[in-house]
Amino acid sequence: MAAAEQQPPAVDGGKALSALLGGIAQAAYYGKVDITEELLRGQLYPEAAPEEFRALRAKMGGLLQSIASADMDLNQLEAFLTAQTKKQGGITSDQAAVIAKFWKNHRVKIHESLVNQSCWDNVLKNMNWRVDLKSQSRHVDQINTPVAIVEMELGKYGQLVSKPANWACGDEGSSKGRAASQHA
Repeated sequence: MAAAEQQPPAVDGGKALSALLGGIAQAAYYGKVDITEELLRGQLYPEAAPEEFRALRAKMGGLLQSIASADMDLNQLEAFLTAQTKKQGGITSDQAAVIAKFWKNHRVKIHESLVNQSCWDNVLKNMNWRVDLKSQSRHVDQINTPVAIVEMELGKYGQLVSKPANWACGDEGSSKGRAASQHA
């Protein structure tokens, strides 16, 4: 009887647990701040005591975080969930089946969300380069010297508009440096 009191009863079998996992994923990986613990408990497990639901949510959140951070494939997931069912205070085999089904359906979206969250602000969108020869210069000895021109498009990750940035290398200092390294 004590074990039944620790696990809040699932409404409609695994649907409530699947919805709980979906809510945890929405809050943790998709940035939905309106998905709160109170909302999930009120809609999915209204008969559960707050501390029982908090324990279930923490357990499922921890499992989902472990699965997502390792980006487990189905074989790894099966081994992981089997170990969790055998563990003292772990999950039931029904819960393991619901978690496996949830992960199979949401793995790609959660992985993409984690990748998006881990990217830095600016990313390289495109890069072009070429080497030109100077045809005009203030000094005659600089004519026909190579100049590298690099054009990079930088932008925020996920943003369509980018800002081009141009660099030209080949001033007197770098020309002399190149000549010195060729003669050395």
